Amino acid sequence: MIAKSILIKTTKVLCWAFVVLVVIGLIILTKVDRSPIQDQDFYTETLERLDQTPFSGSQGDAWIAGWSRSNMTPAEPAALVGYAPRGKYEFVQDSSYVKALTLSNGKTRIAWLNYELLIVHPTLAAQLQSAIKEAKLPVDQVIFTATHTHSGMGGYMPGPMGEIAFGGFDQSIVDLIVSSSLSALQNAIATQDTVSITYRKSDAGDLVANRFVKDGPTDPYVRQLIFTKKSGKKATFLTYSAHATTMSTKFMGLSGDYPFYLTKELEEGDFDFAMYAAGTVGSHRPLRPGNTPELVELYAHQLDSALNLRMTYFATVKNHRIRTGYLPITLREPHLRVSDNLRLRPWLFNYLLGDTNAHLDITQIGNTLMIASSGELSGVFYEKWEQLAQSKGLNLIVTTFNGGYIGYITPDSLYDENFHEVREMNWYGPGNGQYFDEMVLKIIDKSTP
Repeated sequence: MIAKSILIKTTKVLCWAFVVLVVIGLIILTKVDRSPIQDQDFYTETLERLDQTPFSGSQGDAWIAGWSRSNMTPAEPAALVGYAPRGKYEFVQDSSYVKALTLSNGKTRIAWLNYELLIVHPTLAAQLQSAIKEAKLPVDQVIFTATHTHSGMGGYMPGPMGEIAFGGFDQSIVDLIVSSSLSALQNAIATQDTVSITYRKSDAGDLVANRFVKDGPTDPYVRQLIFTKKSGKKATFLTYSAHATTMSTKFMGLSGDYPFYLTKELEEGDFDFAMYAAGTVGSHRPLRPGNTPELVELYAHQLDSALNLRMTYFATVKNHRIRTGYLPITLREPHLRVSDNLRLRPWLFNYLLGDTNAHLDITQIGNTLMIASSGELSGVFYEKWEQLAQSKGLNLIVTTFNGGYIGYITPDSLYDENFHEVREMNWYGPGNGQYFDEMVLKIIDKSTP
């Protein structure tokens, strides 16, 4: 009788536990929406919005540019962000900087703000935009970029997921970033002078690989804008597709990874100032010689050599026209998956991660079209985009981490593969590869040299 009573009680407990788990599952999980993305209202609405979005700007008589940097390294160690949570950094391998580059044609002024951070979180971007407005700085468009270092500081990502995995939120760190940004931007504006602009493209395909497909397609190019003042001083804005993941996952120092060493080498050579903005890094990894600081520096040197020895295109940007645009993007419900066909419900995703600020920033400088994305775009799309741009007489530069973040945008054929980037980090469901491909193609098609 005792054994039977214990068995009955155990069965009841297991049944109740099962019921509780089912209820919890129903509350926090739902099915992946696999309906065709082109049939969704938001898809049509966003593309129609793009068709109707005017590009504002002006025609000027000359190029005027300025640049500056400001150290934003905290006085006390902050959490490292990138890879798995590692705690606070134990030493400063490289100081962290915000860099500002401004460009005007005498009528319209744009500015790039670049951070040695993993991303520019929407909360940080909002505080930066507010501070720039309050300071009444004369800038018509601000474009945020990041190096995407995986050994940078945290402290600017609110919410439960930010606290768990991304260094949490510390208003004093945000205040430091904001004040450093204002200082860099003010100095860049104050030091503006007449410049010439050239566009340069170099092949660094030996230093990057496809993360998913062995010998698969990549975007192999470093793309640059070079600004030369009358004094001979030069600045460069450059992008590349290899993830800034050359440092060891166990490295406990604050570091800008290879972009820091690349810009440092450029500034020790021909350039007074170098700004590296992460390009289409989705599904791209660096072919590094090693993961120690010395070997990361060697990788940066190899990239610098490619810039000098493997240039494939060079042209002057002559037309003093600036055009700007902004496209808010509507997406599916959030799709943070826990299995092939199950995802967290949108309310839980929004609670964990908050606003993602999905949008594209569009900037045209003469015949150079620049698109800044909130999605971590894969470089495998780039060849088609660039072919269309070239057919229209345009240079194309695509960057990411523009003050919004919506996860990875990779080819839709990979959606059901067991890869981190297309499982945990593809946040808005199937079809976004096609969706973003269509948006970028439409922006290019809408642009004229």
